Amino acid sequence: MESYDPMQNPDPAQWLALDEDERIFLVEEFHEREKVDLPNVRLHASFHAVVETQLASGDPPQAVDTFARLLGEGLDRHDALHAIGSILSELMYHATKNPAENADPTQAYIEGLKNLTVEKWLTCGDGVEE
Repeated sequence: MESYDPMQNPDPAQWLALDEDERIFLVEEFHEREKVDLPNVRLHASFHAVVETQLASGDPPQAVDTFARLLGEGLDRHDALHAIGSILSELMYHATKNPAENADPTQAYIEGLKNLTVEKWLTCGDGVEE
């Protein structure tokens, strides 16, 4: 895999064959090519890479289901990645601030995905950690 475009589904086998740093690098390159100004391109690319990996692997299946639902509700592919990434980033933020409060982060993530709607995404923000 030589390049990444969040508007195109990467081939799952090719994506999963890359190591994490390669995935993040491809996402960073996309944002640089598009001249997207981000406060922390590495962090932003990391969330993209995690969500793409979840979609490619089908794990957790709720991420795949939520992604399909968000696309069906009208988000484009890139925004759907950001919406899911926002749930992940919020969970990680709270887990680092209050680690004892989040005994089961996977279940909290799944609940966040189930509750995510386009309306909530558009109301709460339009970026992962921007």
